[in-house]
Order: sequence, then structure tokens, then C-alpha cells
Amino acid sequence: MCIAAVVFVLPNPTSKEIREKIIHHKQNHVNEKDIANWLVISQSTVTKVWALHKSTGSIQPRPRTQGRKPLVSEQTMDQITKKIQTTPDITLKELIHEFNLLISHVALSKRLTKLGYTFKKRRFIQKNKKNPPP
Repeated sequence: MCIAAVVFVLPNPTSKEIREKIIHHKQNHVNEKDIANWLVISQSTVTKVWALHKSTGSIQPRPRTQGRKPLVSEQTMDQITKKIQTTPDITLKELIHEFNLLISHVALSKRLTKLGYTFKKRRFIQKNKKNPPP
């Protein structure tokens, strides 16, 4: 059995030099198809760069804003880290309740782990005195 993985790699934005050439030729009323053939790029690239220039007046590529936005703001995360520093034995559920967060304790745990905080995975339970371990 062969399993194939598909990886999507976003291309780099078109270079500044090519963008400037596109704008220069479009301002001189050159056909998009001719510009694309001359610069060896796709016609859709010419169209998109021209549309971006018309709407923003700039040739800079749009910033990449991919992925999900965090549900907890950076300001709230700063408050949570301050709370953890003052009371290091606070639980995730207590943090969620105190700050009225709309995320699960797993999501909060992942965010705090990225900030360098670690957690103990088991609670301290008194050993059974009747049946000592072998």
C-alpha cells in the first residue's frame, strides 16, 4: 500500500522588478497577454498586480494572513501569565473560569506550553497502605 502526501507550498510573491514592469506597461496601454508572454509569467499575475495597484496605489504584495486567529488576545495571555506567576498552583480550569475564556483547557494548555510553561500530568494521590506495591 502506498500513501501519498500532498503538501501545499505557497509561491513567493512576484519580484518588485517584475511588478514595476507590469505597471509601466499597463500604464502605456499594453495588452495583458502581451505583457505576460514578454515577462514569462501568467496572465492572471498581470491582472492581479494591476488590480492591486489600482486599488491600493502600491506595488507591494499583500501581507500573508493565513491560519486561524487566536481566540485569546495577547493582552489576555499577558494577564494569564502574570496570574500564573503570582499563583503557580492555579489550574487550567480555574484560569478559564477567572478570565471567562471561551476555549477548552487543552487549547489553553497548548498556548501556555508555547510560552514555556509546563504542567504535571498526574495529581498527588495518597498511596494505598493496605496493598503496598511489590
